[in-house]
Amino acid sequence: MKKYILKILLSALVVIVLSKILPGIYVDNYLTAITVALVLSILNVFVKPLLIIFTLPATILTLGFFLLIINAIIVVLADKLITGFGTKNLFWALIFSLLLSLFQSVLFSLLKGDKKH
Repeated sequence: MKKYILKILLSALVVIVLSKILPGIYVDNYLTAITVALVLSILNVFVKPLLIIFTLPATILTLGFFLLIINAIIVVLADKLITGFGTKNLFWALIFSLLLSLFQSVLFSLLKGDKKH
């Protein structure tokens, strides 16, 4: 449970940093960033697998690149669900989802590295 909370907080930190860097992303405050991280994790668990199944032919046809659009759709869906979080359009949601995934991978791998010591 502590590890999940730490991952949510690290993701919220990345959300805040990306909102400062990317002009097409808006986050109202720190609590909103935590909410965004939590909602994105819930959407990734429950909604993303359904979207992948429904769009499997498009994903196969594009050799997996359609998964990037699915990630952007998840971000736009979070935008619609959370007040205080916004994306200008699908392009900024795509850039946000790519950078969020990249930073999460790096930070979560550092968490795994700390466990070995």
